[in-house]
Amino acid sequence: MPASPASSTPPRRHRRALSGLVLAAGTLFLLAGCLFTPGRFNSELVLRADHSFHFHYKGEIIMIPLLEAQKKARARASFTPDPCTDELTGDERPCSADEIARQKAQWTSAQASELTSQRQAEQMLLGGIDPADPEAGPRIAHQLEKRAGWNSVTYTGEGTFDVDFTAQGPLDRDFTFPTFEDFPMANAFVQVLVRKDGSVRVNAPGFGASPQGDGGAGLMGGLSASGDASQASETDAAQRIHGTFTLRTDARILANNTEEGPVPQGTDSVLSWAVSPRAKDAPTALIQRPR
Repeated sequence: MPASPASSTPPRRHRRALSGLVLAAGTLFLLAGCLFTPGRFNSELVLRADHSFHFHYKGEIIMIPLLEAQKKARARASFTPDPCTDELTGDERPCSADEIARQKAQWTSAQASELTSQRQAEQMLLGGIDPADPEAGPRIAHQLEKRAGWNSVTYTGEGTFDVDFTAQGPLDRDFTFPTFEDFPMANAFVQVLVRKDGSVRVNAPGFGASPQGDGGAGLMGGLSASGDASQASETDAAQRIHGTFTLRTDARILANNTEEGPVPQGTDSVLSWAVSPRAKDAPTALIQRPR
């Protein structure tokens, strides 16, 4: 009697995993909409009419690939054989020892291929850093502390960095926070966009309820066949967003989406946004400075 179909071709479950892996590798750069999210933080941006600025961020930055890698390491899947069927009747039957051994060999090969391809793809996004490496977090923290503005960076585990960052100077060009050396793609928490007419647009996409954009936490889920684990990681990170973003200026405020509008404080006007998973919109404002 010939062996059942289950012994001659990869089980459907494993074929789906392999096809999903190929798709994930091919679309990685399109899907990498979010590598970082804020955790608990306080941040202030000061824009002056003399065309100077001061920015401060103190709190947590969560790196999604590190968080996901740690969760996957704790919940690594175990092998479960697919059911075997009788070739003539199509009825389910007990698998033989040889059939189970072949299934396990196919499963082991698929798991190894998936893990290797995923790590290679992620390292392309993360400047050669393997997120599954236990030393990846401390290594990134050490690299950041070498850069101007990063006053202190401490890796606290679970993909989380405790940071204190400041930047100041003449605002004669655009400013974005955060930026990471050797990372080809990193999403912005705050953008300060300078226009030729003297106006300044302030956007804070990373301080919205869904900083990753449309689809939010599901983007990085396309990295592997274990999409549920990826989705859970990003959902966990998104639920930890909690802080305040304050914009202080002595220039004219043309537009903003705060609840209360500008509040006078001496010669300044102050805008404030409470940031949490319940926030509906990302902070934005338009400031007009003297030319």
